[in-house]
Formats: sequence, C-alpha cells, structure tokens
Amino acid sequence: MSVRTRFAPSPTGFLHIGGVRTALFSWLLARHFGGQFILRIDDTDQERHVDNAVNRILDGFRWMEMDWDEGPEVGGPHGPYFQSERHELYTRAAAKLEASGHVYRDYSTQAERDADRAESDRAKRAYRFRRKEVSEETQRQYEAEGRPYALRFQVPLGRTVVVHDLIKGDVEQKTEEISDFVIVRPDGTPLYNFASVVDDADMEITHVVRAEEHLSNTYTQILVFEALGYTLPAFAHVPYVAEPGSRKKMSKRKGAEYKANDVFVYLSDYVDRGYLPQAMMNYLARLGWSLDDSQEIFSRAELIEKFTLDRVNSSPASHDPDKLFWVQGEWMKTLPLERKVEGALPFLEKEGLVTEPVSPETRTRIEAVINALGDRLKVFSDIVKLGRYFFTDTLTHDPDAVKKRLRKEGVPALLTALDGLLATVEPYDIPTLEKAVHEFAETNSHPMGQVVNPLRVATTGQGVGPGLYDCLVILGRDSCRARIAATLAMLEAGAG
Repeated sequence: MSVRTRFAPSPTGFLHIGGVRTALFSWLLARHFGGQFILRIDDTDQERHVDNAVNRILDGFRWMEMDWDEGPEVGGPHGPYFQSERHELYTRAAAKLEASGHVYRDYSTQAERDADRAESDRAKRAYRFRRKEVSEETQRQYEAEGRPYALRFQVPLGRTVVVHDLIKGDVEQKTEEISDFVIVRPDGTPLYNFASVVDDADMEITHVVRAEEHLSNTYTQILVFEALGYTLPAFAHVPYVAEPGSRKKMSKRKGAEYKANDVFVYLSDYVDRGYLPQAMMNYLARLGWSLDDSQEIFSRAELIEKFTLDRVNSSPASHDPDKLFWVQGEWMKTLPLERKVEGALPFLEKEGLVTEPVSPETRTRIEAVINALGDRLKVFSDIVKLGRYFFTDTLTHDPDAVKKRLRKEGVPALLTALDGLLATVEPYDIPTLEKAVHEFAETNSHPMGQVVNPLRVATTGQGVGPGLYDCLVILGRDSCRARIAATLAMLEAGAG
C-alpha cells in the first residue's frame, strides 16, 4: 500500500507533546508501510506567527529523530512547503470553485452578520450563515464601488457527510448543521479548511492523521474535496492527551500551572531537562497505543515494525509523568558510559561546573560520578541535581541532613577522629577506606550508621547519595578533609 502522510503545524510557539504524539503516529504509519512523511508549515495566519517558531519545530523533529521526506530544508516535488508561499495554487482552486458555482461572493458586513446572529439567538435557534440572493444590479453596484467580499462555500443541504475514521469508526454530520464557510478572506488570504484540502491533494496525501479537535473541520473539508474533484484521503483522528489523572485536555494555557507541579506540556521542557529522544518516542507511542498487555519498552525500529492505527485507543489518554520518568530510566540504563558523559556535559557547562575544553582529569571525574550515581541518574540534568558537590569547592549543607545527622552530642569529636583516619589511610581507595571505617566503628563501639551518616553529610553536604566510599575517593583526600574542617567550623559557629 502506498502511504503518504503529513504533519502541518502552525508556527505559533513551542511543540505541544500532544501535537508531537499526533505527528509521531503519522510518521510511524508512513514508516511502517515504507511510505513518505511530509512536513508542511501552516503559516497562513500571519497574525499568530511567532518568530523562530519554525526553527523550534524543525529542531523538535530532529531531536525526536523523526525525519521527513519532503518539507523545509529537504525540499521535494510538491513544494513549496510553507502555505504562505502557495498562494497561486489557492487562487486557481478558488477560481475553479467559483466557476462551478460551489462558492459565491459574500458582500455581507460584520454588522449584518451580528444582526443575523442576534436574531437567531432571540429565536433560540442555532445560527448558520446561508447565502442571501443579491440582484444583478446590486452585484454590479458592489463591484463598481469596490466593496470587499469573501468567498464562501455554499453548503449543499439535505446531506449527511460521513467520515470513515480509521480510529473512531464511522462518524457523521448533517449539512444543515454546517454554515456556509469562508474559504478566502476579503484580503485574499485562504482559510485553513480550504488551503489544507488544496495542499493535501497537491501533495498526494493518502492518510490524514491529526488531532480529534479537527474532526469538525473534516466534514467541511470533505465537501471541498468533492467540489474540486479530488480523491479523498483516509482520515484518522487521534484523541487528545489529557491532564495527569484526568479526562481534561492538556492545555497550553495552563503551562505555568503544570510546571509548578513538575508537569510539562512542551517538548522543549523535556529536552531542557535531559530526557532521551528514544524514551520520549517510546512513551508517546504508548500513550494511547498498545501492542499487547505486557510490552512497554519499544525501540524506534520495533515501533516502525509494529505500529498500526487499529491499535490506537479511541478514548483520550492521560499524560503520566511518572510513567515517562520510568521509561526514561529504562532507556538511560542502556547507554554506554561515553554517551552518558556526552549527555551530562552540557548541563555541567551551563551551571559553570566544568568548562571547555574538558581536561582528561575532569572527564575522568565525570565518568566516576556517573558510575557512582548508577541508576539514580535518570535524566542528564540529574548530574547537577545529584552530583553538584563533586564539581565545586563550595560545600552546601542540606539543613535537614545537618539537623538529623550532625546536631548530636559527640559528632564533632567523631568527625575530628574520622579526619585523622582519612589523613593516614593508605592507599586512599574504596576497599581500604571501607575497611578502615568499619574497623574504626568496631573499635569505638559505634553502630555503622552513626559513623557513615555524619561522614557523608560532612563531606558531601547531603544526607543521601552514591556510595559513601565512592564519594570519598572521587572528592579526594584533601577535599574531604577540608570539607570536614568547614563542617566543624559551621557546627562550632552554630550555623546551618
């Protein structure tokens, strides 16, 4: 089966994860059948255009490793791939529809339309714009005075438009419920429902996979397809992504509210936190699609092989940040050390903890920290969150850890004795340190917890973290002793 799909985002801001999931389903469908995926920029509404938004879209697709066969930066036989550059095609199609009588010139004013709407409201009936006959004399008068007009599609009444949706099944709408709709504004710019049809036909799109909020547009678009004599593509409307634990749609307008609860609506937020594209693709593909009741982790190749629209759920799927975090963790485990270092470096550099060029000694320390963190390193930004103290001479104590582990009788004397131990232990490595600390605790009749916990807080500032002896070795003897001295000074001053 020859399959050509497309994704046509508007350059109005950042990529919403719901939009990315819709694009992913469209991309997977094309790749599954060995077809083509087209990226088209719907920029006809210049008032909503956001500078640099196109670059954000392309960067997001590149990060997701979702390549496109035709579109910006790639070109192709059906270009241009920006709707703002395809005006000639829309002009020809509009002329064809006007000549065939499917569209008419609407000279109505906003005030007239508002009056008609108010009358419908008073009569308690739904407002539907319908053509009002204009005499030839009035038409000539309007033309002579240069009165502006829109081109409206005259909806044929008495019909039921049926969409054979590949996800929802057959859905329908009576044409009496559809207003005569504008296809070209008075200023000559085309509207979405018209331009999209012209582009889909010109680009030979076979499957239109898009968000379910476009279903109402599909009924009108089918009428345009038919009027222009175009072959209908197959339609698949993907249910929306709901808020965590809810049926409410995730909204861009609530982005700040979500972020306050560590829930993110834009793809860029996940990129900025160091998520992996493999994990994001895996998670979004499983958000409303399943192969069976057990498999959760899918590689890019597996998704391409297994994905079909008939396995997409027809109900909304709730975004699950915890599930995404788990999937991310599973993918992080598969990375070789070298790849983890590459992923962590930008975050260390951004915080000023390391600088380019990275010295061999610094790279060795980063490798050691990553190995020590182990599975705690879920996203690349965790290198800063969990390991900052390895890359700075400034020790910052966690107040809760100080209160719990250091503000106790005998702790200063204990830390002083441990400082002496660190000063003399040879060699200064993990096995020797572990043996020495155990012997110290046993000799002084201290439970191990009462020894290692204060030592950890005194040297790292934190109550939890990687293995204590890993930390002591990575930090080095001199740094650990200096930190113990700083901790003792803090305790004596009563700070922290």
